[in-house]
Amino acid sequence: QVQLVESGGGLVQPGGSLRLSCAASGLIFSSLNMAWYRQAPGKQRELVAGITGRGMTNYADSAKGRFTISRENAKNMAYLQMSSLKPEDTAVYYCTADPNTMRSWTSPYYWGQGTQVTVSS
Repeated sequence: QVQLVESGGGLVQPGGSLRLSCAASGLIFSSLNMAWYRQAPGKQRELVAGITGRGMTNYADSAKGRFTISRENAKNMAYLQMSSLKPEDTAVYYCTADPNTMRSWTSPYYWGQGTQVTVSS
């Protein structure tokens, strides 16, 4: 059983930065594809960024150039560095994990509890 715990959310002004962290436990971390999803009020949950166990990344168009996903396998940690934040980035951000690569980018099996990110002046 994989457990995922997010941290680092909060209130930030437009143009600001935040780094989300995800601590994972329960399986061999390097075998897991990690991803960040988000859900804004009244909107569907969407994939923001993903990273395979070997470090290959993919990003939603809305995240390209502004967000960076990374991982530290030795620490069982994944991160999402967000910069140039916009009000439309306001959402609950979820860390996910799945050993199946294809499923990771559509409907991952393991989810964290989520962390709120609010971008507002």
